Amino acid sequence: MDFLHSPEFWLGLVKIIWINIILSGDNAAVIALAARSLPPAQQKQAVLFGSGAAVLLRIGLTVVAVRLLEMPYLQIVGGALLLYVGVQLLSEDEGDGGDHPPHGSLMAAVRTILVADVVMSLDNVIAVAAAAKGSLLLLVLGLAISVPMVVFGSTLMIRLMARFPIIVTLGAALIGWVGGETVVSDSYLQPLLQDQPWLHQAGPVLGAALVLGLGRWLQGRTHPHADAA
Repeated sequence: MDFLHSPEFWLGLVKIIWINIILSGDNAAVIALAARSLPPAQQKQAVLFGSGAAVLLRIGLTVVAVRLLEMPYLQIVGGALLLYVGVQLLSEDEGDGGDHPPHGSLMAAVRTILVADVVMSLDNVIAVAAAAKGSLLLLVLGLAISVPMVVFGSTLMIRLMARFPIIVTLGAALIGWVGGETVVSDSYLQPLLQDQPWLHQAGPVLGAALVLGLGRWLQGRTHPHADAA
């Protein structure tokens, strides 16, 4: 129990808590967006499944995350998957015109959450591992702390989305932002970004714009009555 008297331990723990507060938000947004159209009972299941999957993925990715990020094209593929998820989630939203959105499939929601979690958990894993500085205890605590944060964040966002539909659009834009950011972070593109550093800022903005533009266009084709309302 000597670690309890170590300032480095408590400083590392504070860093990990802060990292989880910042980086668990995108996972919570995906889970809330995917689960919002489910019946209330299935919403809770999707939140629990999605949060549990996020943590399990982080455990599995902890060992290989740094090596994975060094592989060329991997983050391009991951970012493209996130852009697809963002467009899909936004295009399925009926907008302000539907007081009672149609119920979706629990398995479809969980599948969407899993795809997004694989990509979005990488940044959390690397940040927590760096803050832990080789401490297995801090690493385990970081993973454990992320569970209630993602569950609470997802539950809160589902409620907010029901009251303020604009949050659905903002959540989709966030996914697009992270997707664009993931694409331009790929190791294959680093030489290009050294010559064109503005792409670091342009990538996330273009990702968010793509999700919003394409998602709204598909939404208008799928739910034309939402625009007419």
